[in-house]
Amino acid sequence: MKENILIIGAGLCGSLLALRLGQRGYNVTVMERRPDLRKVDISAGRSINLAFSDRGIKAMNMVGIAHKVMPLCIPMHGRLIHDTEGNTFMSNYSGRSNEYINSISRGDLNALLLTEAEEHKAVHIQFNKKCTSVDIETNIATFYCYETKKEITIQADVIFGADGAGSALRKSYYLERKFLFSYSQNYLTHGYKELSIPPTATGGFRTEKNALHIWPRGDYMIIALPNLDGSFTVTLFLSYEEGEYNFNNLTTPARVEEFFNKQFPDLVPLIPDLTKEYFDNPTSPLGTVKCSPWSYKNNTMLIGDAAHAIVPFYGQGMNASFEDVVVLDSVLDELEGDWQAVFKTYEKRRKKDTDAIADLAIDNFYEMRDHVANPIFKEKRTLEMALEKNFPKQYFSKYSMVTFNEDLPYSKAMEIGRAQDKALLNMIADDQIDTTEDLKAILAKVQEETNEILNEDNVAKTMKH
Repeated sequence: MKENILIIGAGLCGSLLALRLGQRGYNVTVMERRPDLRKVDISAGRSINLAFSDRGIKAMNMVGIAHKVMPLCIPMHGRLIHDTEGNTFMSNYSGRSNEYINSISRGDLNALLLTEAEEHKAVHIQFNKKCTSVDIETNIATFYCYETKKEITIQADVIFGADGAGSALRKSYYLERKFLFSYSQNYLTHGYKELSIPPTATGGFRTEKNALHIWPRGDYMIIALPNLDGSFTVTLFLSYEEGEYNFNNLTTPARVEEFFNKQFPDLVPLIPDLTKEYFDNPTSPLGTVKCSPWSYKNNTMLIGDAAHAIVPFYGQGMNASFEDVVVLDSVLDELEGDWQAVFKTYEKRRKKDTDAIADLAIDNFYEMRDHVANPIFKEKRTLEMALEKNFPKQYFSKYSMVTFNEDLPYSKAMEIGRAQDKALLNMIADDQIDTTEDLKAILAKVQEETNEILNEDNVAKTMKH
């Protein structure tokens, strides 16, 4: 008999985990705080669409449903940058034509995963059940049922907390003080607000469909991702209190209109209900959660955002959570039957990578709002595209390593990518690259310089220890 498993949270990570453990023959109960999103619309200010790329696709292949997921996707081949004059230029994600990211609806993907998980007789999902506490010694979780207004307790052999950045299981680790638990939650000084570009009267797109749109403005920015119905989900990232315009001082319709007309003139005609949406939709914070250990004894473990929430600027939050399930699955292949060994090995293998993508996502925040329009950065991107196009097997930009090389761990991608970026930027700034010279010679120079930086970093690391 396989153990009884309780998963707290039926979001993207929890529903994929339920599906995979169901496929492995476990008895799985999933408890979700919100109503069933297949029956009611509960988008409510959470990012409606997400960037879905190779690491996420690898997870869908693992559970055998990639063919059902891909029709829900809109390919985005690059960033379409909008300046204050309304001019645009396209900055591709890769010099290889088969590499792009996808815009996918959070709700559609979550609904598909829930339905697929429920195909397994031993998987049971209950909604409107909020987890209030978990006793990590007895493995009993307590839930409040919104429908009956009563408390329910569930005992399981193993409990997974897939309940996001505000995890109840993580809170229990923290409050019960049964073991040394480290936890940090860092917020950016910026928050975000969602707006939307509706489809045209005939259901078409009002602007370029196959791109991630960015309006970079130095201290703040707007991005927009396409939806299958012809609409775009638009997100404003803005400081709460710094700068001439911030969330705390955009308090009147006139002020909001002035801000958008001045800074985003080409976007204003695309959002007919701009001021209404601005005041109706919530402003939400952006934070990074890191903690350790992720598990207690052999019976509870945090996974996905509950263990490592990140800011959205690398488009890897969902992909990283899906990759958690892939890594856990590979550990189960080796150590199934001994949960304590599974949890310890999983965290050892995974933690450095989730730390790396958290740091990369913050780097990318600065890159997207400041650097994408910077001339040296543009030159670097152009050169990288040429190198990827001409040497598709030898050159990968940091972005490509993180986004399209799903078998390369995030920590490795970060280490090599940062060194390579440093090498390129130094060479461009010092005029060491003559863009008219042979690309092969440039590639050799970049590789040599990157290796030197990596070696210096390694020497520095060994001296530290």
